Parts: sequence; C-alpha cells; structure tokens
Amino acid sequence: MSEPTHPAAPPLWVIFGVTITGILANTLVNAPLPDILDAFDRPDGDAGIFVASATIPGIFAALAIGLLADRVGRRVVLVPCLVGFGVTGLAAGAAPTFEILLLLRFAQGIAAAGLINLAVVIIGDSWEGAQRARYFGYNAAVLTGSLAVVPALGGLLTELGGWRASFAPYGIGLVAAVVVHRKLPPDGATGTATLRGQLRDAGAILRTPLVLAAVGWGFVVFVLIFGLFLTVLPLHLEQEFGLSAGNRGLVIAVPAIGSSVAALLLGRVRRRIGGRRVVLAAGAMFAVGFVVIGWAGTLPLLAAGALIYGLGEGSAIPTVQDLVTSAAPTASRGAVVAVFVSSIRAGQSVGPMLAGPLIERIGTGEVFVLGAGLAAALLVAMVVIPLPR
Repeated sequence: MSEPTHPAAPPLWVIFGVTITGILANTLVNAPLPDILDAFDRPDGDAGIFVASATIPGIFAALAIGLLADRVGRRVVLVPCLVGFGVTGLAAGAAPTFEILLLLRFAQGIAAAGLINLAVVIIGDSWEGAQRARYFGYNAAVLTGSLAVVPALGGLLTELGGWRASFAPYGIGLVAAVVVHRKLPPDGATGTATLRGQLRDAGAILRTPLVLAAVGWGFVVFVLIFGLFLTVLPLHLEQEFGLSAGNRGLVIAVPAIGSSVAALLLGRVRRRIGGRRVVLAAGAMFAVGFVVIGWAGTLPLLAAGALIYGLGEGSAIPTVQDLVTSAAPTASRGAVVAVFVSSIRAGQSVGPMLAGPLIERIGTGEVFVLGAGLAAALLVAMVVIPLPR
C-alpha cells in the first residue's frame, strides 16, 4: 500500500467506518419498511415520504457542511455529525407516532449529510492519481459490501424484536465519533478566509463541463437507486413474492455482491478502458438490470437482474466520485464534493417521492420498467458528455 501524499492522513479503516455509518440511514430500515407502515396504519404510498425524510435535508445541509469543513477542518465537522446521527437514529426507534418518526429521521438526515461526502473528501486530501482511484474503489467496495449485510440485519432484527429493534445499530454513530476524534489527525482551515471567496472559488470549478455532468448524473442515478431499490423493491418483494422482512433483506442485499466485485476491480478496469467507458457500461447495466427485475416472474431471475444492476453501481459511483474530487483543489474540495452530494441527496429525495404515487397507479413491476427507460435515456445523454478517459 503506497504512502499517503498528506503526512497526517488517517488509517483507511477509519474512513471506511465513517462510510459504513453514513449508509445506515435508509439501508438499515428499508427491509422493515412495510412493517413500519403497517405499525402506524399508513398506506404504501407513504413509503416515499418515509425514505425521503432522511434525504431531503441533505440537499441543503451537505453544501453548508462542505463549506464549513473547508473553513474549520474536517474532524471538527465530522465528529458532531456522527454524534447527531447516532442520537437521532436511536431516538427514532422509540418514536410514538409516524409524524415524530419522520421528524427524527429528518434531523438524522442533517447529520448524515456530513458523513459519506467527508469520507470522500478525506481520501481526496490524502492520496493522488491511481492510488486515489484505487482507494475510492476500496471505499465503494466497503460501502456495497455493507449493503450485503445491513438490509439483512435490519430484516433479521425486525423478525426477532419488531421494527423498532432495527433502529438499534444506529448507535454505531456514537462509537464512530469517538474513533474519529482519536484517530483522525486535527486539521485546520484549507480554504479561502471569507465565505464569498469560498463560493467564488468553488463556483469556478462547478461550472466546468465535467463537474456539471457529474452533478446531473448523480441526481438521475440516485433517483433510480432510492426510488426503485430502497422504496419500490421491498414492497414488490412482499406483494409479488410474499417475502418476510428477513427474506426481503437478503434479496435487497444481492446487488451488493456485484457492486463489491466491480469496485474492487475498478482500478484495473479503468486503466484498461478509461473512466468514460466505465460510466457508459454502467448505464447499460442499470437499464438491463431494472428491466429484468420488473419482468421477473421468479426470485432467481429477479436476483440476476439485481446482480447486473449491482455491477453497474459498483463501477460507476466511485469513478464519478474520483472525477469530481480530482477536479477540485484541496481548498475547495469540501464545497465541490458537497454540491455533488447535494445533487445525490436531491435524487435520493425525489426518487421515493415519485415512486410512492407510481406504485399505487401502475404497480411495482411497472415502476421498475419505467426506471429502466430513464436509465436508458441517461445512457444516451452520457454518450455526448465529455468525461475524461
């Protein structure tokens, strides 16, 4: 393993721990989602509101957190985010009403907006070139590998102790806060002294074709991920296949197998075919995977579609993260990555809100086919986007 380019770089496992914590907001409770709606006597259409409640605040909070991290340092911002994430997540598990549950998830979403993006920023601060791309792949593999465990864990906890038990692992946020405080070296401001200067410098980078393309790509892809996999799929598995929460969690975890394999091999693949072709191939896999899932009449066929989708996810997301991070200097990296994350959060919020009404109007399988059409349209658009090789 090569030495970091920054002398105060943290151990990789600390960054990976922040990433794992950051994905819990929805992945931990998506398998129990039908049980949560039933417990509060809510219709299936409210699945979108439940998922989006933890993503909407990130649209705005991510930018503020990124600017603050450039001004005062990464650790000073990251530790309170981890504490807030853990406290609000645990409290949500005890919510007496659906409205209070949504409010607590909204608060958790504010804290979550500073987790995965700051993990990406710290990797960008600490390594360069091929090593940075490789570590983005490793970080993505950790994320997607966790996706193979977390949904199943949420489903298992629900079967053992009810849906409220599935919120218990949010306490990892408090543990991660202690670890980050002890292991992440203190760092000072990296950006321009004034807020106006920060916005000016970041704005110049954000107007480049590469970053603009990445922002748009992030929005559309996460509309699909959160609208289909985290909102529609749990209901599809219950309605079409009669699966329990535990079995739903196992099926939802299938894409993580393909994602982890693709992310671990990403450095080698990018050297051979380049970043542009990786993203284009991923778009094709999204479209094919969604069609297969929507039309699958058997669980093995549905799992095959999920695996194809996972290969695309594990290839594309770390590639685009690397392209955005590499486009920004250290002084503006927190803000630039935060805007990219804000576009992702917007997609994470819009996807479930669109999926909820569509489920009730056209059915779960048809929503997946519709998503495949959107993925195909994105693929066509990406053909003309000037991504580097």
